[in-house]
Amino acid sequence: MQTRTAFCHLTDMFFLCGMKPILTITGSDSTGGSGIQADIKTISELGEYAVTVITSITVQTTLGILDFYDVPSEVVGGQIEAVMNDLQPQVIKIGMVRTTETLNVIVECLEKYKPRYVILDTVTQSSRGDTIIDETMALSIKKVLAPLCDVVVDNVNGNTHGQSCWFSSSLACYLNQGLSLDVAKTKADAYVKMMMARCDSPKGRCGELYEDFLSELQKHYRHASDVHFYAECLNVSSRYLAQVTKRVSGKSPKNIIDELLIREIEIQLKSTDYNVQEVAYMFGFSSQAHFTKFFKKQKGVSPSEYRRLLRL
Repeated sequence: MQTRTAFCHLTDMFFLCGMKPILTITGSDSTGGSGIQADIKTISELGEYAVTVITSITVQTTLGILDFYDVPSEVVGGQIEAVMNDLQPQVIKIGMVRTTETLNVIVECLEKYKPRYVILDTVTQSSRGDTIIDETMALSIKKVLAPLCDVVVDNVNGNTHGQSCWFSSSLACYLNQGLSLDVAKTKADAYVKMMMARCDSPKGRCGELYEDFLSELQKHYRHASDVHFYAECLNVSSRYLAQVTKRVSGKSPKNIIDELLIREIEIQLKSTDYNVQEVAYMFGFSSQAHFTKFFKKQKGVSPSEYRRLLRL
């Protein structure tokens, strides 16, 4: 209770001293490496106070974005109105804007409240190559929002997760401290270099999980070819497992499973006298017809034809 009370007093003193908060309008990154979370960390680290408006919620891992939920534009507008009416930030940083409706709401608010500085971090794709907005939306932002901004940051300026957030948020801080735009940009560049050297972004267990997947596959491939089975073994979702295998090998989990299965089936057809039905049951197929369909899809010929061609 004492800690909470002390924090409230500190916040009251902050506003009584006449300092203005910085408003960041952007999406949420569930890994904490970019988006609203990175903005708050940067702004706080540089001694400023962040207030926020969330435009989108991402379903995200350290490997990339799985899905988006765009906050309804009226809710985005409500957030902006509440913050601007009450706290009157004079420096605004804008990041992820994915819908035309939200774009229009932001433009209306900028025209209404006329903050001193607006920084636009053009979030078109993530550092991992995920597409965030399409070309049409990017052009709309360039046409209607960019002209209202003092600085436009191209977020394709590096491969480090959160790099453009570090620059745009630190730039907002230095402008909020009364520095000129040129000096603020120089200091923001230096801040990004410091963060790059620190590089303390969280690392996922990509490589470890991939090796565990291969290990489980070796144990169970004769009777299990379903991706969900292996995801359950590893206690992860099928979507996350797919992210991992795609990042490490460029292949889906199903591709990897099928490649191992067909390789082992070929060995049996080449080196043993088991008939096709026996090989089918050996590898967990419910019927010879199902086995033949799978094999033909992978190799272009039936198991019997494959064996016949080997003997020519």
